[in-house]
Amino acid sequence: MITFVQHVGRLGLSICTEVGRAGLFLSKSIWRKPRSSQKLHLLAHTLFNSGVLSLPIIIVSGVFIGMVVGLQGFNILNKFSVTSELGQMVALSVVRELGPVVTALLFAGRAGSALTAEIGLMKATEQLDAMEMMGVDPLGRIMLPRLLGGFISVPLLTIIFCAVAIWGGDLIGVKWLGVDGGAFWSNMQNSVDFRLDVVNGLIKSAVFGVVITWMAVYQGAAAVPTAEGISHATTRTVVYSSLLVLGLDFILTAMMMGGW
Repeated sequence: MITFVQHVGRLGLSICTEVGRAGLFLSKSIWRKPRSSQKLHLLAHTLFNSGVLSLPIIIVSGVFIGMVVGLQGFNILNKFSVTSELGQMVALSVVRELGPVVTALLFAGRAGSALTAEIGLMKATEQLDAMEMMGVDPLGRIMLPRLLGGFISVPLLTIIFCAVAIWGGDLIGVKWLGVDGGAFWSNMQNSVDFRLDVVNGLIKSAVFGVVITWMAVYQGAAAVPTAEGISHATTRTVVYSSLLVLGLDFILTAMMMGGW
């Protein structure tokens, strides 16, 4: 029993220590600023690698998820003879929850793991140490642009995901199952509130973007500079980011719905 308590205590202390280090890393990165001539170039490079290269998986996943939601929603609503409400069901499901959460999970799996591997490899090849020797701040040049890139990329990817998902729901509901197109789109427009639904979904996605890139950059910077260490850091990025996204989704949803 004593051994178990000691093990739990050590685990708790290690978790608190890791969270503290990650928090200090984030605070230091935020207050670092690259030189003005490099800001746009570094940010554009990050947006391309994190955002543009994530577009294919976002679009394909969005279409199929919208089709699945449309098919399942039609089967449920058909039992109550209210299939005209399919547009409302698809839009609210996607805009409120599925869009921000699924986009964040896909972003963590594709862009987050790539960021961790990139920074871990830079650490293993001593590029970060070389920057410090040349008087270049790694936090300002490497870490901060990636944090800003995630903050910008994920909301934009979420908008694209929601758009193609709704189109996928229309493809199944209207084009295939015969739901009236006018009722599909008019009920959707009447039920979706811009501030409560769209804006809150974008707030969620922005928070998810910061958390994912923060975790990815920190795990890369803290990785053991070996092939095995980088692989473990990449795995931790995906796992931790996914858990944080799901946990924060519940917290943010409760706050936005007035539960707290």
